[in-house]
Amino acid sequence: MPTAPRALLLDFGGVLVDGPVPPGPAAPLVREALTAAGVPVPETLDADLTAGLTAYGHWREATVRQPAPVEVTHREFWTGYVAADWPVEARTVVAERATELSRVLTRLDELELRPGTVELLADVTGRGVPIAIVSNTLCGAAHRDFLAGAGLGERFAVQLYSDEAGIRKPNPELIRRAAKAVGAVPEECWYVGDTWSRDVRCGRRAGVGTTVLMRSSRSGAEAVPPGLSADLEVADPVELHAALRAAWSAAPSAS
Repeated sequence: MPTAPRALLLDFGGVLVDGPVPPGPAAPLVREALTAAGVPVPETLDADLTAGLTAYGHWREATVRQPAPVEVTHREFWTGYVAADWPVEARTVVAERATELSRVLTRLDELELRPGTVELLADVTGRGVPIAIVSNTLCGAAHRDFLAGAGLGERFAVQLYSDEAGIRKPNPELIRRAAKAVGAVPEECWYVGDTWSRDVRCGRRAGVGTTVLMRSSRSGAEAVPPGLSADLEVADPVELHAALRAAWSAAPSAS
């Protein structure tokens, strides 16, 4: 039986929410910005945006083999992945609006919380256990917007996103920073994610007390890296909640 956690660290996608995330409507905003600046809109804008997202996705997958990967900045994404072949004037415009564009592109309006999430968060915080988000994303502000809109922003003591931290999982420093921010060390925490290559690997590298794999639409298609294992596997937030209740019941203070 895993030890009850001093803090609960959660991934965002695949744990709090699940399912494919369609890109937000960034292209109209790019057109508007270029037109306002008197810069011609590239005819390849839509194709370049799609290609940029695809290339960024390939890069993200490659970083799982790195010991301490960093995150690209908003400017690097727009000038290096989307607008690499645009005239200098057009690249300059998107560079200046990169954070705003990234926030729109990463918008999560169409996602819904996984069943059991609200009850899980309420119980954990009600017991005085701090919760932190530890998530890779192009724009953490969009995730904050989603949680605020769902009325859950205050449930989290810390929200740590890769674009704001400058590093990304499986860099263990992201988990270490989150644990420190809530007054704990990784050995006292449970970390819950939905991928083997990023989340379970990151938990192991950081020395987390209990590393939990929550199955999602992504985890089923992922091969388990050799030699990597989770302490627990759960299907959803409901099963995670049950595992936590069992750990609390078994804790010495509960007897």
